[in-house]
Amino acid sequence: MKKILQKLFSLVFLIGVISISTSAQNKPVHIGIDGLTHAHVHGLLQNINKVNAPVQIVGIAESNLDLAQRYSKQYGFDMSIVYSSVEEMIAKTKPEGVMAFNSIYEHLSTVEACLPKGIPVMVEKPLAVNMEHAEKMAKLSDKYKTAVLTNYETTWYASNHKVYDMVNKQHAVGDIRKVIICDGHEGPKEIGCNIEFLDWLTDPVLNGGGAVVDFGCYGANLMTWLMKNERPLSVSATLQQIKPDIYPKVDDEATIVVAYPKSQAIIQGSWNWPFGRKDMEVYGATGYVKALDADNISYRLSKGKVTSEKLPALPAPYNDPFQYFAAVIRGDVKVSAYDLSSLENNLIVVEILDAARESAKTGTIVNLKPNKEY
Repeated sequence: MKKILQKLFSLVFLIGVISISTSAQNKPVHIGIDGLTHAHVHGLLQNINKVNAPVQIVGIAESNLDLAQRYSKQYGFDMSIVYSSVEEMIAKTKPEGVMAFNSIYEHLSTVEACLPKGIPVMVEKPLAVNMEHAEKMAKLSDKYKTAVLTNYETTWYASNHKVYDMVNKQHAVGDIRKVIICDGHEGPKEIGCNIEFLDWLTDPVLNGGGAVVDFGCYGANLMTWLMKNERPLSVSATLQQIKPDIYPKVDDEATIVVAYPKSQAIIQGSWNWPFGRKDMEVYGATGYVKALDADNISYRLSKGKVTSEKLPALPAPYNDPFQYFAAVIRGDVKVSAYDLSSLENNLIVVEILDAARESAKTGTIVNLKPNKEY
């Protein structure tokens, strides 16, 4: 009888431990928001009152109170969680992680406020406005052993991951020869972006450029991923102002050519497409595969026929930036240097964008220094 009771006690204890562990995993991660001026913040605010949401917003840093009040009415958060600075928000709310929805230029100040306190940061693409800012972030991440991640919409596309698997794991198309990546839309003003977003998105200092930064970064991120963080040999770019009356300070049309020893990428970022698009074509020595949108691919291997597939969504937490960030903070996901969100990948992205702007400015091909260390 004594042994039976001991076994029952052990079983009850085990169930309790499992229950506590499961409860801890299901408990939302406390997140702070730095800035509301990036329109991508809507994706997070839309989830603010959802049951079983992976994150709970405990504080918002936004000095534009009119904007904060507008979003407060739209999404139902209390203005008591809004603070005038990220430092005050951190001190008052003790977030476990911070997501930045401010200008690209301000990403550095978010990182400088958070990392010394051991608070991981996820910024909206791209990582930084230039390499000077990016290298400062990298040094802080290394010093404080705290993550700095970059969020791209295309990171969560099942199509892109299928392309990666076919190219790098199955070797289905042979060695990469040419990659064409197209991203953009009709233009931020044309699609109705709010004035707070437009004010910095069309500013050469706060955004670092126009379409070259806004949409060129997608292609640089994906190509760096496909090439497993190999730095390119050279970068050349042509930037244009097709609509100077709408975007007088920045480019609205960008074509970037990124060269490697035996392959190249043509990255086309534009505010002049007739419709929104985010697609990629990878041509190898023996076949090709195309990511047509988030869920659909087509491919032709060797001498076979063209085949199309509709893909299911990626499994959680790899299908959503908020679930992913929460999983990283909990320690459930370890970020690899080769991941799309990684600091290592995105340092190369910023280097490519810097070189693209330099190439367009000088009219020359920019050769990257070999063996660069960040």
